Amino acid sequence: MGIYRSAMGKSIDMGSLIAKNEKTRAVGNVKNLNARGDTIDGFGRVVKPVTEKVNNAYSKTVGNRSAQPTTQKVTKPTIQPDEVIELTPEELELDNSLNDDLEIEKIKAEEVKKASKKK
Repeated sequence: MGIYRSAMGKSIDMGSLIAKNEKTRAVGNVKNLNARGDTIDGFGRVVKPVTEKVNNAYSKTVGNRSAQPTTQKVTKPTIQPDEVIELTPEELELDNSLNDDLEIEKIKAEEVKKASKKK
């Protein structure tokens, strides 16, 4: 948010103030909310987080199924250190051509840099 200066000249860091009080019960005409927007019970425990409310509201307005928020765990395949992966001849050729392309692009970038310095 930023640091603001009060009328009395004191500096107030609004970001830290908000972060410090986000679990505090909000004061106003809406009952059972904390300052962050979570629905809370009488003891201040979170009943429904604000992210769940936002996701529900978004899913009601957007009809496209692919735009619906989902939670999926993505597991990365692990390769054991003793495993050796053999590349096919086509994969080796592709890897070599990619390396060649990278070297060409580096040379082009250097040439462009040299040309811009001369001007």
